Amino acid sequence: MLVLLPPSEGKAASGRGAPLKPEGLSLPGLAAARAAVLGELVELCAADEEKAREVLGLSEGLRGEIAKNVELRTAGARPAGEIYTGVLYDALDLASLDAAAKKRAARSLLVFSGLWGAVRVTDRIPSYRCSMGVKLPGLGALGAYWRTPMAEVMPEAAGEGLVLDLRSAAYGSAWKPKGELAGRTATVRVLHAPTRKVVSHFNKATKGRIVRSLLASGVAPAGPAELVDVLRELGYVVEVEAPAKAGRPWSLDVLVDEIH
Repeated sequence: MLVLLPPSEGKAASGRGAPLKPEGLSLPGLAAARAAVLGELVELCAADEEKAREVLGLSEGLRGEIAKNVELRTAGARPAGEIYTGVLYDALDLASLDAAAKKRAARSLLVFSGLWGAVRVTDRIPSYRCSMGVKLPGLGALGAYWRTPMAEVMPEAAGEGLVLDLRSAAYGSAWKPKGELAGRTATVRVLHAPTRKVVSHFNKATKGRIVRSLLASGVAPAGPAELVDVLRELGYVVEVEAPAKAGRPWSLDVLVDEIH
């Protein structure tokens, strides 16, 4: 099972660990693309703070994020699972999983990123600010930029099993599974049961809880149909829209009344 996650806008501080080692990141086929984005981002932020703030879509209060980007090559690095924070990652709470579940997380979780393309939660990265919606002056829109390199590495990363796609639309634009791989992919919406509407907090927190439940259970569904059964056994209310044609992802709606 491979689980695709969005990153978080907010991130923990880099800390005092050893700096980034690009060659140590997972998915080495992305190395050249990562170097290009990293190089342009650092150059932009070092050369023109106002332009960088405009390109990155940062408010005046987030001006300090630009200085953080300037130091990306020398700042301390920490596991991505510690860098990403926010509602989804709070609910996932990787740090409190037992050892076996942490090993499953290391194998199965892949976090998409405007800067890195995608990283595993064990990959050591510095704190940064660069969303997939950014349009860098030299490379263009990052969602489009990443499509070619991601298309080359993702089929191998996905392996032969289930792909559980929990990314937001912006990060989903960087790679879309096709053909047979799409047929064993499931996307998830979280709906507020009384209103049947997507509510951001419900959506993010429940996705984090779903991933935690799967990791803690030790069950690895072979495909979307098996995923539905497992989620129901874990106590989730799931409605299914199976694809009308082969080679299309499954769509699952998880209904929630409230978050505890």
